Amino acid sequence: MTQDKVSFGYEEVAPEEKTRRVGAVFSSVAAKYDIMNDAMSGGMHRLWKDRFVRRVKPQPGEAILDMAGGTGDIAFRMAARGAEVTVADINQDMLDVGIERAMDRGITGLSWSCQNAEKLTYPSRTYDAYTIAFGIRNVTDIPAALKEAHRVLKHGGRFFCLEFSTTTWPGFKEVYDVYSHKIMPQMGKIIAQDEESYRYLAESIRRFPPMPEFERMIRDAGFVNTRVEAILGGAVAIHSGWKI
Repeated sequence: MTQDKVSFGYEEVAPEEKTRRVGAVFSSVAAKYDIMNDAMSGGMHRLWKDRFVRRVKPQPGEAILDMAGGTGDIAFRMAARGAEVTVADINQDMLDVGIERAMDRGITGLSWSCQNAEKLTYPSRTYDAYTIAFGIRNVTDIPAALKEAHRVLKHGGRFFCLEFSTTTWPGFKEVYDVYSHKIMPQMGKIIAQDEESYRYLAESIRRFPPMPEFERMIRDAGFVNTRVEAILGGAVAIHSGWKI
């Protein structure tokens, strides 16, 4: 069955319309994406990503697919540990930023590929691990992307997802709502000259499934031994699972 409508922020749109509009968002923000991440999180996104990679435990020689890897933040960390990383993203503008960053840093050995997470071109049972950081909520058909992640993993392969979620800390939710809906778009306007894209990104966080629901979706895709690690009471979460 195909979906009639999906969420684009607080709007309900046709699936193909969401895919097109999300593409436009990331093409617009690509050049300032990393600067905005620092500004919006006060640099904390770097600590979250370090923690995420520690959980993945990339090993020398492992084949890892970093989906929605865009500007290379996760891939660079895993490559430094000796993993053979393929960086995939549906948006070529984001990949171009990542490739340029890799060249500037003298990082070699990464593979870069324009891919749709819902319809990967890779053979089944190719990768030891699949990672996706702050990308799954922008996928049009999340269950399809999770099934594709399961398909391309080897038996014994592991799935790790870093994503914004819903904080359970009393009082913090209200503060975070004001920040994301009022301040984040204004920061986007000032720093990236793009208020509307950052308004969508804030709204997309609110529309993303709560931690227990997303964990169930991961299990429904075939993963076992699923786990959720909440950060800041769940404002950010690391989800994981295994393919057996």
